[in-house]
Amino acid sequence: MARLPHLDITSLFFYQVFHVPLEERKYKDMNQFGEGDQAKVCVDIMHKTGAHLELSMAKDQGISIMVSGKLDAVMKARKEIVSRLQTQVGSALGCRTYSGLRLEVKKSQHKYVIGPKGNTLQEILDRTGVSVEIPPPDSSSETVILRGEPDRLGQALTEANSYTVSSVSAPSWLHRFIIGKKGQNLAKITQQMPKVHIEFTEGEDKITLEGPTKDVQMVQSQIEAIVTDLVSRMDYAEISVDPKFHRHLIGKGGANINRIKDQYKVSVRIPPDNEKSNLIRIEGDPQGVQEAKKELLELASRMENERTKDMIIEQRFHRAIIGQKGEKIKEIRDKFPEVIINFPDPAQKSDIVQLRGPRTEVEKCTKFMQKMVAEMVENSFSVSVPIFKQFHKNIIGKGGANIKKIREETNTKIDLPAENSNSEMIIITGKKVNCEAARNRILAIQKELANITEVEVSIPSKLHNSLIGSKGRFVRSIMEECGGVHIHFPTEGSGIDAVTIRGPAEEVEKARKQLLSLAEEKVSHHSELRAKPEYHKFLIGKGGGNIRKVRDSTGARIIFPTAEDKDQELITVIGTEEAVAEAQKELEALIKSLDNVVEDNMLVDPKHHRYFVARRGQVLRDLADEYGGVMVSFPRTGSQSDKVTLKGAKDCVEAAKKRMLEIIEDLDAQVTMECVIPQKFHRSIMGPKGARIQQITRDHNVQIKFPEREDQQGKHLQSHCFIDPAAPKKCDVIVLSGRKERCEAAVEALKALVPVTIEVEVPFELHRYIIGQKGSGIRKMMDEFEVNIQVPAPDLQSDIISITGLSTHLDRAKEGLLERVKELQAEQEDRALRSFKLTITVDPKYHPKIIGRKGAIITTIRTEHDVNIQFPEKNDENQDQITITGYEQNAMSARDAIQAIVDELEEMISEDITLDSRVHARIIGARGKGIRKIMDEFKVDLRFPQSGAADPNLVTVTGRPEMVDEAIDHLLNLEEEYVSERGEAMPETHTNYKQIVLL
Repeated sequence: MARLPHLDITSLFFYQVFHVPLEERKYKDMNQFGEGDQAKVCVDIMHKTGAHLELSMAKDQGISIMVSGKLDAVMKARKEIVSRLQTQVGSALGCRTYSGLRLEVKKSQHKYVIGPKGNTLQEILDRTGVSVEIPPPDSSSETVILRGEPDRLGQALTEANSYTVSSVSAPSWLHRFIIGKKGQNLAKITQQMPKVHIEFTEGEDKITLEGPTKDVQMVQSQIEAIVTDLVSRMDYAEISVDPKFHRHLIGKGGANINRIKDQYKVSVRIPPDNEKSNLIRIEGDPQGVQEAKKELLELASRMENERTKDMIIEQRFHRAIIGQKGEKIKEIRDKFPEVIINFPDPAQKSDIVQLRGPRTEVEKCTKFMQKMVAEMVENSFSVSVPIFKQFHKNIIGKGGANIKKIREETNTKIDLPAENSNSEMIIITGKKVNCEAARNRILAIQKELANITEVEVSIPSKLHNSLIGSKGRFVRSIMEECGGVHIHFPTEGSGIDAVTIRGPAEEVEKARKQLLSLAEEKVSHHSELRAKPEYHKFLIGKGGGNIRKVRDSTGARIIFPTAEDKDQELITVIGTEEAVAEAQKELEALIKSLDNVVEDNMLVDPKHHRYFVARRGQVLRDLADEYGGVMVSFPRTGSQSDKVTLKGAKDCVEAAKKRMLEIIEDLDAQVTMECVIPQKFHRSIMGPKGARIQQITRDHNVQIKFPEREDQQGKHLQSHCFIDPAAPKKCDVIVLSGRKERCEAAVEALKALVPVTIEVEVPFELHRYIIGQKGSGIRKMMDEFEVNIQVPAPDLQSDIISITGLSTHLDRAKEGLLERVKELQAEQEDRALRSFKLTITVDPKYHPKIIGRKGAIITTIRTEHDVNIQFPEKNDENQDQITITGYEQNAMSARDAIQAIVDELEEMISEDITLDSRVHARIIGARGKGIRKIMDEFKVDLRFPQSGAADPNLVTVTGRPEMVDEAIDHLLNLEEEYVSERGEAMPETHTNYKQIVLL
């Protein structure tokens, strides 16, 4: 321990203060203070004595003189002052003597003299009356001055020198443990000894203590005790690891290093990247330090042996490999825990997946992922199947049954377009062979439902682009014109001439002729012109009449934009050069005339006004759509005016006027007609979402109104009125409005939709097979033929099945039902043939051999001969009876196969040998590998004794005689070899037995 500070006393000086009252002053001139004779005398005294004089004026006009210097100089100066500056009247000079000390103290130690907030200086002053002067912090001076009475200077010097600086030896790595978590340990010490300053210097194996001597001694003893304890139970180790591996040792989010810290209860310091240091320091429990060191070195060694590999995997597969919520990639990482798999950010559009880890593990993971990707590629084959929109519901089936079955049985993904979409394409994704199978099944459903045919037309591939047209417009117009047939051109550049057309036979033929005709004409010219979208319907005309005239007269094809096209004004003309020019000329003239807006009037009876403006003017909107946006204005409701105004293109106004007159004529000729159909059939007549009734309304241009439903209490009947029993019920009467002939046609159409019931005779015993499991069979037939099939209750045991539906569907449904009956009868006959049984008697001891290991032999016999073979149960009386069921011929063949095995088994013999039990385990081998090899090689069966057997050395060998002998020789040779390796003699009994066998 060192005393603080190392005080160097450079000089000891004294000073005295004298006071000379005014009346005793020799020089009293007030204006000459500090000047004149008095000043000269003071300077002379300083020269003579070597003391230093300082004069000051007191309030009583006396002067105070401070003399400082060495003691003898101060005494001499005092005599001079008395004799030269004071009159003789004064008896004695009033004075007080003070001493001073100058000390040289290192600048760095001044703070210890000052103390916290100047406390030490104040304490010295309070106790001794001595002031201590410290040079300011910005001064370079190291001189400290003590001023006070001479007898007090010693005490003050002792006080100033009572602070101590001491140090405690402590390895720098222990410093943070001494300080404690968040400085807890150190806080306890400093709270007890607040005057002691404790300083830890990084990299130094010591702790510096500064403060009052006693306090420092107490703190030092406490810290030394802590250090002794820590050194006894803690250790550290340093390892060198290449900085490039540091972040891998740390792990993602510090996972690796935190695990090691928690597991081994140690602290691990890995230098930050900017230090570029190899040194990793581990501190803590000695055993934990060694174990953590071992694991970190192993990890580092593994990383040195690891490799990084980039795999090229198309980005479209990344999400599938990762899986929903990362489930699939987690499985891969669990399978290869040492391999780190990094996928690129989706925004990077990169195909590179990085694998890092031990070389062998990376290679295994690479192969696994390559196989996985190959399967994905194989399963990502896609094919589009065009299916007519009306058949999509049949493809789906009731409750999705059909589509679900196809998906499951072909292991494919099948996507159908949305119900409100115009697309007819069904997308199938999966393995190519599976996609083809699913495609064929879907096409087969369509073929069953309609007269669908497929033909190929040979058209030179160089003409394909011209026939397809810009963005497929030309071929699309042909498909629409020919009833929505599907026309498929081969891939561009393939050089294939075959074009496939699929659809109803008549429409396919029509499309085929058009394609061939256009190919002969070598259509290669096209032009474009523009017209307002509202003119298009008028240009096309009702049923395409207007545009057909242009095509017939010019030979060119005119294509209007579809709803999906962005440019709704663009009209394309395709054909030969002459035909295109002529058609364009005609169309331009028509369009120009449409731009000529006129206004015209017509008279319409007010009684018909309501028809045109009803339903928010639906009829007027239809007129505007069809006739180039013509505007029709009716007089206000309530006015009796019959004047109606039409405004638009001249031709459109004329056409709209003509159409309105036709409507008025229909209204004048309108009749109301009743059609009586029992209410129970109304829902069926309407069809799904009223589709059937809407079709009749459109086809016959009539209005149809269904009655309200009759409730169970018959609220529609008036109890007080007489009801004619012959009169139809109000709830059965459907009212039609329109022209007479159209209403009559609509009535016939409605009656045709009334379901009809027919009866089909089907043997009762087949009913449950027709119904199928949970009704699946009968539901499939009802969905397929769009009928209702009623099977009688089982307790009736009736053979009659009722089919209800549209008359057009009944014949197909009946035919389908009878076809199913034939299939079931054929299955019954087949079941009868397959139920032939025969029994073979076999000694039970041979049963395990016939069954074989894990049932391998009996399974082979069952599969090869397509039979069922039943062995007796444990409790059966006839334990030697094996039953074979199947076709008679197959059953006979299976019996012969079993008999052949039995014959071979009966030729076998069993021999018991004594084999040293100590070598049994070695002969059997790991997981029975050794014994299986012997049994396969010699075609024998070996039975070793179970634990606790009477004779633990007894082994049974079973097989053909010659093979048994060879197997026994082999076993005894192995025994001799194994025993000799142990350095023991062969048992006497073994040698004798071997000699007997050899004889």
